[in-house]
Amino acid sequence: MAPKSKAAEKTGNKGKGSKDPTVGATEKSGGKAKGAQSINVRHILCEKHAKKEQALAKLREGVKFDEVAREFSEDKARQGTRSFTLPRKEERRKGDYMQGLTMIRGALGWKTRGALLPEFERVAFELEPSTTGNPKYAEVKTSEGYHIVMVEGRK
Repeated sequence: MAPKSKAAEKTGNKGKGSKDPTVGATEKSGGKAKGAQSINVRHILCEKHAKKEQALAKLREGVKFDEVAREFSEDKARQGTRSFTLPRKEERRKGDYMQGLTMIRGALGWKTRGALLPEFERVAFELEPSTTGNPKYAEVKTSEGYHIVMVEGRK
């Protein structure tokens, strides 16, 4: 996804002694993300605003988040990078093994504070955990494009 911010690198990713007043601010202010130091996050990345709006429309229609991510996400770092072994022919169900290439679309995995772009991180750490079938999501624009973000877990 995105490299750490400079402030997070200098402070050891704890928010202590940072000149950036937003680092660690959620914990002090008693927001929803209080105490969360890592989140299991998914996103849909679109380069164009219109494509993001199409993805949002699908989500509003009730389509699962991961299915919308497969169709709309343009996160090149997450497309087809999963290494897997093709099952033997007799073990395959039609289409299953090819789906493995796109299954990871949208899944960024567990991320700690300071590991994401600051604007993305602020939004992601404020979200309540939800499921891909009934997602609670938010939108954010970064230097990489338009993101629709959801969080599956926190610790």
